[in-house]
Amino acid sequence: MDWREVYNQKVVTAEEAVKHIASGNRVVVGHACGEPSYLLDVMVANKEQYENVEIVHMVAMGKAEYCLPENRKHFRHNAIFVGGTTRKAVEEGRADFTPVYFHEVPKLFKTTLPVDVALIQVSPMDEHGYCSFGVSSDYTKPAAEEAKMVIAQVNKEMPHTMGDNFIHISDIDFVVEHDAPLIELPNPKIGDIEREIGRHCASLINDGDTLQLGIGAIPDAVLSFLGDKKDLGIHSEMFSDGVLGLVDKGVINNKKKTFKKGKFIVTFLMGTKKLYDFVHDNPAVELYPVNFVNDPKVIMQNDNLVSINSCVQVDLMGQVASESIGIKQISGVGGQVDFVRGANMGNNGRAIMAMPSTVKGKVSKIVPLLDEGAATTTGRCDVDYVVTEYGVAQLKGHTLRERARALIKIAHPDFREELAKVFEERFHEKF
Repeated sequence: MDWREVYNQKVVTAEEAVKHIASGNRVVVGHACGEPSYLLDVMVANKEQYENVEIVHMVAMGKAEYCLPENRKHFRHNAIFVGGTTRKAVEEGRADFTPVYFHEVPKLFKTTLPVDVALIQVSPMDEHGYCSFGVSSDYTKPAAEEAKMVIAQVNKEMPHTMGDNFIHISDIDFVVEHDAPLIELPNPKIGDIEREIGRHCASLINDGDTLQLGIGAIPDAVLSFLGDKKDLGIHSEMFSDGVLGLVDKGVINNKKKTFKKGKFIVTFLMGTKKLYDFVHDNPAVELYPVNFVNDPKVIMQNDNLVSINSCVQVDLMGQVASESIGIKQISGVGGQVDFVRGANMGNNGRAIMAMPSTVKGKVSKIVPLLDEGAATTTGRCDVDYVVTEYGVAQLKGHTLRERARALIKIAHPDFREELAKVFEERFHEKF
């Protein structure tokens, strides 16, 4: 079969492709840095042709112009994760939020959120007719598999990555060729507070451990203190540029992993072109859909998995709020609970919540009770350690009284007296 001929028959302009989107359709958009920004731009430019098109997206790294007030007649965003460009629309009621564990998102496409159109971005086709989803397998691949129609932006800048991360040309309805640099996530600035948090987290990591790391300054700060470790591995929903230095030093080599030994296992990637060049055609890096990578039953097959996540608040019982400030939704559960549970289910796994002790020195993040209306993202039975710049509080296996005492000791000094009063009232003993 000459797949090039099949491919050429499907090539259209973006303007022609988006005309096949109909009013009332549900459109699932490729995730994060794999977002097909060009297709979205053209779709928004064609808005007068639509009414009530539902845009389902997780981390929107692009402009998210479908969320603008002037576009509310044409589009309504259904956020699976609320980000900087979509937060205001959700807060003002012009967009919706659907709570869901990351690993269960593909299940929604088979049940409550059937997919009319998948807008995806892929690498150029190989000689066998396959394109790679590149930096985003996650829910993007499952959405394309369930969609009634697939519109693909084929971009030479998209890296070709390994794993279960491909789509065949026979499963694509319209091909739009458009080359452009991928969205990049700049390297974060690591301050003194993040550096101290990183140092404390690193003290809980041993040679041969497998790591799950999130996005931002704290994960990168943790990595900066791991230079003297040996044989670390990665099984994570994602990783970014911070990992590369430890790969160059031989610290991260995946040799001691008990699941998919020798491989970086992730479901998406966010970083700079340096990261994208590293993963391109790299047989050591494998991407799989999120219902595999983030499934706690899969995660638990990694012995010695250390899960490090950030949060908004921790109360004195150890309950964790990571996605809302009161009733204000600011992000989503993402993969936090997936990995916390997977670590807890596995052999010698550890679940760490890492955060600065305050919000800009003004508000304590260790609190007597979570804010009224705040979602409890991770329950008090699930957290092994809470880490701030002031140290480590071990929670697992400890009483409420012991937890509260340990947490107050790592709170910011300006708030310890107030928290100690709450402790004394609650537990009827001196702090």
